[in-house]
Amino acid sequence: MMVFPHCKINLGLQILHQREDGFHALQTVFYPVALHDVLEIIRHPQSTQAKQEMIFTSSGKAIAGATDDNLCIKAYKLIKNDFPSLPPIQMHLHKHIPMGAGLGGGSSDGAFALQLINDTFQLNIPAAQLAAYALQLGSDCPFFLHRQPCYATGRGEILEPIELSLTDWNLVLVNPGIYVHTGKAFAMLQRSKEPILNTPDLRSIVQEHPANWKGKLINDFEAPVCVLHPEIAAIRDQLYTAGAVYASMTGSGSTVFGIFNKDAQPHFSFPAHYEIFQVAGKPFLTM
Repeated sequence: MMVFPHCKINLGLQILHQREDGFHALQTVFYPVALHDVLEIIRHPQSTQAKQEMIFTSSGKAIAGATDDNLCIKAYKLIKNDFPSLPPIQMHLHKHIPMGAGLGGGSSDGAFALQLINDTFQLNIPAAQLAAYALQLGSDCPFFLHRQPCYATGRGEILEPIELSLTDWNLVLVNPGIYVHTGKAFAMLQRSKEPILNTPDLRSIVQEHPANWKGKLINDFEAPVCVLHPEIAAIRDQLYTAGAVYASMTGSGSTVFGIFNKDAQPHFSFPAHYEIFQVAGKPFLTM
């Protein structure tokens, strides 16, 4: 069985305070974007004789880090621990979404792997348990089980589906290939343990026309990351110059997105190694 894990953008991202458990409390709106990886899982053809519980292969973009750290593999091991009868499998991931780019591609792969294993082997794992597994993989992983726009709080795992559609718009994603370490990005914010009061309601802001979002829908990571990497601010500014009604960095960077009218034909002069993706703003995605 094959699925197509998608990425996300953050519409606003506010880091409110550091929690007692070391994580940060935040609020954001996750918006699913139809830029996909490809994930396939099959039962090992010789599962009764297989010595390995799983065989993992990949293609497309090179995946950094140790293989055992891949969230797809961790997803299998989480379920295998509770379902010992789960047979050996072969899993192949074709990587298309840029990594370390604020798009949540790895988190999406892990969440889709959980759902795909559940469906392929008819384990009937309840949605709440799948979400618990996903949270063990990463704070934003539970979102990718919803596949619709969500207002997120807590670490990013408390999710409230919201009505929001950018169907009448096109999105341009620009990835400069800069890796921004999430932990370092959090450290730059230097949030105290005292909650920030009087935060704007992101749910209300995103219901306004996207042309009104500039100056209201803020990603707290953007300013400090742009100090370290001025190229990111330059991308945002060029998107506005090209006609974007709203542009922002997503997550802790370094991808920047712009929202354009559907009939716009923007022209850019980015360096040749930048990756540029133009996708429709339709939000509702299927497995």
